[in-house]
Amino acid sequence: MGNIIKRALITGITGQDGAYLAKFLAEKGYKVFGSYRRLSTPNFWRLHYLGIFDKVELIPMEISDSNSIYDALEKSNPSELYNFAAQSFVEVSFAQPTYTANVTGLGVSRILDEIRKFNPKIRLYQASSSEMFGSIKSKVMDENTAFHPASPYAIAKLYSHWMVKLYRDAYNLHATNGILFNHESPIRGLEFVTRKISNGVAKISLGLTKTLSLGNLDAKRDWGYAPEYVEGIWQMTQQKNSDDYVLATNETHSVREFAYEACRLAGISTSKIKSSKTHLRPLDVANLQGDYTKAHKNFGWKPKTTFKKLVKLMVESDIERWQKWLKKEYQPWDAVTSGQDSSVLGSHIKN
Repeated sequence: MGNIIKRALITGITGQDGAYLAKFLAEKGYKVFGSYRRLSTPNFWRLHYLGIFDKVELIPMEISDSNSIYDALEKSNPSELYNFAAQSFVEVSFAQPTYTANVTGLGVSRILDEIRKFNPKIRLYQASSSEMFGSIKSKVMDENTAFHPASPYAIAKLYSHWMVKLYRDAYNLHATNGILFNHESPIRGLEFVTRKISNGVAKISLGLTKTLSLGNLDAKRDWGYAPEYVEGIWQMTQQKNSDDYVLATNETHSVREFAYEACRLAGISTSKIKSSKTHLRPLDVANLQGDYTKAHKNFGWKPKTTFKKLVKLMVESDIERWQKWLKKEYQPWDAVTSGQDSSVLGSHIKN
């Protein structure tokens, strides 16, 4: 008998982590299914950018609808489910707290319940967030650090985090929480400050805009490289017993440091970076730094890409993409709407 092909369902496959994980799993020989929202305009640019659009089978699914989740499970019949589906922007969560709670919080309850009904042997990975730690006095956060969420997004994530732990204990589900600190890449969304910086600096360097307006330049974050983090996600899901794991770099850098390093790489003056009150959150977290010791001890994970290397990867990618745009060369990209994504769904979508 040949090897049994593993099947994985990735919710939120159109996002950074979902797309990188799809590529990683496909390269490992998985049959990869990905869910997307039928009611929204499909945005598959990351799957095209990574060259894996034709290697995944797409399934429409609404995380706010239990029947829709069960249908996706029936169509994919996965051995592993990786949940990245969420309203994932902290700033937006203040404007839309109820929607954030329904999707980011209650959505996970629905997934857990449908897994229990369909096949309780499915291994679940839940994307928790370092934002759950919030404004605490601890300098470094690990799996035992108390939570003090400081946004509707963080509170919704904390609810789902505890629901995963509850279903793990009450129903013996193999359900793992990954508490990932900030992890970035050239395909990070433009709503995130790192990509906002790399994209803005690229445009300034090419004469497409004059300045870049940001919020709190003194906020410090633990920034790693996303492809390394999705490998850690897969590793923790393969463990014999499910648990909670922090992935981080164990160091912090301020938004100002990121912006100024980006300016240096692009050859522009740091005076182009402005701080505006309009970009400030109602409540911001000053410092987030993680400790990945447990992940390293249990399955050997550690970050490899340095802070400066990460900034370089992102700035160079955005400069290259804007240069192609100036030459009118087509590319899968989010900074300029191409209009081609929605017309190339093709036959590998399960209706």
